[in-house]
Amino acid sequence: MENSKSNLLVGLVIGAAVGAAIGYFLASDNKEKIIEELKDTANNLKKDFDTHFEKGKKAVDDFITGSEQQV
Repeated sequence: MENSKSNLLVGLVIGAAVGAAIGYFLASDNKEKIIEELKDTANNLKKDFDTHFEKGKKAVDDFITGSEQQV
C-alpha cells in the first residue's frame, strides 16, 4: 500500500511538471515554432515505430515459418 501511494505521488508530481512546462512553452512567443517541432518529432517517432514494428513482425513471421519447417 505504501508503494502505491508513493507511485501515485510521483505520478502527480511528474504530471504537474509536464503540465507546467507545456503551459510555459505555449505561453511563450515561440509557441508556433515549438508546436511545429513537436509535430515533426511526433511524426518521426511514428515513422521509427512503424519501421521497427514491421521489422519485428517480419522476424516473428520468419521464426514461425522456420519452426514449422523443422517440425
